[in-house]
Amino acid sequence: MRHLIDILDLSTEEIDELVSTASDIIANPKKYSEKCHGKKLATLFFEPSTRTRLSFEAAMLELGGNVLGFSEASSSSASKGESVSDTTRVVGCYADIIAMRHPKEGAPMVASLKSSVPIINAGDGGHNHPTQTLTDLLTIHREKGRFHDLTIGLCGDLKFGRTVHSLILALSRYQNIRFVLISPDELKLPDYLIQDTLVKNNISFVETTDLQEYLPELDILYMTRVQQERFFNEADYIRLKDSYVLTREKLADAKEDLSILHPLPRVNEISVDVDDDPRACYFKQAANGKYIRMALIMKLLEVE
Repeated sequence: MRHLIDILDLSTEEIDELVSTASDIIANPKKYSEKCHGKKLATLFFEPSTRTRLSFEAAMLELGGNVLGFSEASSSSASKGESVSDTTRVVGCYADIIAMRHPKEGAPMVASLKSSVPIINAGDGGHNHPTQTLTDLLTIHREKGRFHDLTIGLCGDLKFGRTVHSLILALSRYQNIRFVLISPDELKLPDYLIQDTLVKNNISFVETTDLQEYLPELDILYMTRVQQERFFNEADYIRLKDSYVLTREKLADAKEDLSILHPLPRVNEISVDVDDDPRACYFKQAANGKYIRMALIMKLLEVE
């Protein structure tokens, strides 16, 4: 039995396989409509979510399976003090696979140690979000046709942005990747990721506070919101929340084949006037999340 807690749980070969399966699902959806007939997915979301929870549920339903679960901690026995491990062991009696989101880093890992069914980390605090990374990778591959020879700008909250952390870990295993890390000084990428991933693996990167200076060099621009829920100080959030706002006007110097990604939800960091630009990929990215999660569910349930 396998779990997906960290994107590094998957080899690059397995990522390529999942991307290939998801692409086939997009091309031939009817072929997969009964692949998980009789199977049940439990979504245990101790933290609010729209896209991730609904895309997991849509993925299982389109595979012919069923879903159960809860969408906030207050509607579960966690509100009575039940541990994550106990919740997982109980839910494993009712479901074949579990997708878990939790505000505490490491909670899905703890759950996996006691679970009788596969656990998928659907986001744990500011740490990791491997299925969003798979969504990002599918989008990059469909837009660029490759995972190598890319200059990728990551902009916004790089300190708490779990989607950024997972994407860096994933793409650092491919050839000729260069990162441009764009953030306020207070929200820079954590030093452990810089040292243990970028420096250790000799990955080219630059840290900057200036999006406009590096925009013409980028193949991919990955925007992120400044996350209010990760701040302890409201004044700091208000001061930093609009550090970067991407507008149609600012894209004048960008490449014609730039791909603009965002894990969503957005607040102010991408103006709505960008939505109709052919370089905007974030709504396609949201749609891709369903297909890659269908591929992942089948893989972890060992469905051919």
